[in-house]
Amino acid sequence: MQRIACSERDDWQATAAATGFVFHTEAGDRYWDERAYYAFTLDEIERQIEAPTAELNAMCRELVSRAVKDERYLRLLKIPQAYWTFIAASWQRSDPSLYGRFDFQFDGKGPAKLLEYNADTPTSLFEAAVFQWTWLEQAIERQIIPKRADQYNSLHERLIEAWRKIGADKAIHLAAAMDNAEDRGTVQYLADVAQQGGLTPALIDIKDIGYADTGHFVDLKDQPIDLMFKLYPWEWMFREAFGSRLKGASTRWIEPPWKAILSNKGILPLLWAMFPNHPNLLPAYFDDDAAATELGTSYVRKPLYSREGANVTLVSGGSAIDAQPGPYGEEGFIRQMLMPLPNFADQYPVLGSWLVDDVPCGLSIREDENPITGNMSRFIPHAIL
Repeated sequence: MQRIACSERDDWQATAAATGFVFHTEAGDRYWDERAYYAFTLDEIERQIEAPTAELNAMCRELVSRAVKDERYLRLLKIPQAYWTFIAASWQRSDPSLYGRFDFQFDGKGPAKLLEYNADTPTSLFEAAVFQWTWLEQAIERQIIPKRADQYNSLHERLIEAWRKIGADKAIHLAAAMDNAEDRGTVQYLADVAQQGGLTPALIDIKDIGYADTGHFVDLKDQPIDLMFKLYPWEWMFREAFGSRLKGASTRWIEPPWKAILSNKGILPLLWAMFPNHPNLLPAYFDDDAAATELGTSYVRKPLYSREGANVTLVSGGSAIDAQPGPYGEEGFIRQMLMPLPNFADQYPVLGSWLVDDVPCGLSIREDENPITGNMSRFIPHAIL
């Protein structure tokens, strides 16, 4: 694993605009940054990223299988009791999952370590699936990177095939907070691949979803929503005014309700308890667990529910060395062993390993000068050399 400085394409912004990648820059700060790339060997990709991703996914599915049968897990995850049967029924039906992303600490010298699982609403998808592949092709063509370079990236093709399996010839609504450019861009891309997979997509703002007396969720035309992708967390949906209607409605959701178990940092101590000393896990405990003292005075404290690094605190020697503000933490916290991100040219990368239809198939990298990855941490492309 190397971080290699390189020239950027002089027309990358125009290329981004032409593909609809409008959130490449925010308030003058780069989000997409191709002035460097991360290079990996094929062995690193296959043996140290792809294989652990498949194994961790199987472990997570085992956790869900246990949790839907044992309320102790659901209580620890602070999932509202009113939705336990709703979640269990989804798992028992084998409701399909479209995608997810494991975030790893990895430096090429030791095993990849799971930091968290973005199981429900992962973004950075379009730039991972499409724009970094465009970068690879053009960077090879313009002799910016070696001609032999490749990329760990079959996301686009697998998304099309996954949609085909989920609902070819069906109508699907895709919902998000459409005033957020990144969320809007993500569902627009997912609508495109859904259409290529044979579905008929329609976009809707999450706030425009209604509920009819017939027992259906409906769109603005009062048409029933039978199948919906929602870029909106389950824990938020459970609290919405219509949350109580979820259980009786006929709508099928992507991601499915059982993903509410996995989109919770409480899975980190649960996985550690189930698979102690697994090479791709870090020791982790619930904040109020007496066993958390085993971590000593250095650890990362994370809310059960949090996004983009909000309310995460790095503690070393009993003192907070870095922290991010945010609105999360009401449900509780976990503690995870402090495993500093590797430092490449004063940048701290986090590797995102993607699954589509439960198959590992892509890599994205976010880096920052700050050791806590946040909303505007830059997206850096990668190549296999």
